[in-house]
Amino acid sequence: MSLFPIFLKLAARPCVVIGAGTIAESKIESLLIAEASVTVIAPAGLERVQRWAESGEITWHRREYTQGDLAGAFLAVAATNTPAVNRAVYAEANAANILCNAVDDPPFCDYYFPSVVRRGELQIAISTAGESPALAQSLRKEINAALPLDTGEWLMELGRLRREVTAVEPIGDQRKLLLHELAQREVCGFDQCPSRMRARQHAREHGWLPKETA
Repeated sequence: MSLFPIFLKLAARPCVVIGAGTIAESKIESLLIAEASVTVIAPAGLERVQRWAESGEITWHRREYTQGDLAGAFLAVAATNTPAVNRAVYAEANAANILCNAVDDPPFCDYYFPSVVRRGELQIAISTAGESPALAQSLRKEINAALPLDTGEWLMELGRLRREVTAVEPIGDQRKLLLHELAQREVCGFDQCPSRMRARQHAREHGWLPKETA
């Protein structure tokens, strides 16, 4: 099976989760982190799902799944403990061209929930294509332990510096090489940050930044 790793922007997109138990809980949480508009369909669920519903973070229909529940959905998750129900959800999604994940049933998945390490806007996703979620979780813990806690803050400053560079330098190999160089350097928020000074020097050398503003 060939997989193409992509990230979907789910903010405000309608996503339906069938199930509200242990299997569904982490999937609902992942969708909430992605700022999706989440609807849950299940007759009963965990206390945490109850709290999400009470706070208005999700819409919860307390009943069994029925055909047609995916109408209008962008993405679906079949997360019950009944394989036949999960596959019925997948069949409806497939017929309507809706992406669907039938949890723990790889042949009935259009996408997978990776284990993710987060540091601000940095996301490192690990997927085993459903072969071993336990391995993905183990690798996530190793990477999480090795990655500095302030990586997200560094990335934020690196993004600001990148925008400063792209505002004055034209597209081309010189700009690409500089951005790769800066990604290896310490970046801080100060105006006289050494990496910012390096970027200005580079722009001055190539005539893209007037000397008096360098």
